[in-house]
Amino acid sequence: LQVPHAPSQPLAGNESRRFTNKHSKKALKASLTLGILLGMFFVAWLPFFVTNVAQAVCGCVPAGFFDVLTWLGYCNSTMNPIIYPLFMRDFKRAMGKFLPCCRRSAEPRPSAISLSMRNSHSGPRAAASLKNVL
Repeated sequence: LQVPHAPSQPLAGNESRRFTNKHSKKALKASLTLGILLGMFFVAWLPFFVTNVAQAVCGCVPAGFFDVLTWLGYCNSTMNPIIYPLFMRDFKRAMGKFLPCCRRSAEPRPSAISLSMRNSHSGPRAAASLKNVL
């Protein structure tokens, strides 16, 4: 008896390459986003911390300069909500669900009744009883 030889599957190899390529692109994009966020954090807060240590050691830092560096750090906090939506699609979707200004016009806004019916698990009878109550 001869065991039939299974033909090689070139499509499976292509699919695995595409799968690997897709994940490597996601990893690259995640690394880029993380690098930008950390870079912004260090650019904004490192001068503040260095100046804070220098102020503790020698007391030679002018108050105005220290205030400017403090506000530079605060500006980093305002940059995060701008950076996240630019680079993360999931973050955009989540914010679109909660903020009306970010919602797309094609996405219908769920009503309170539809949300309560969805959570009640009681089916169409809940709609009839809701109409009677209202």
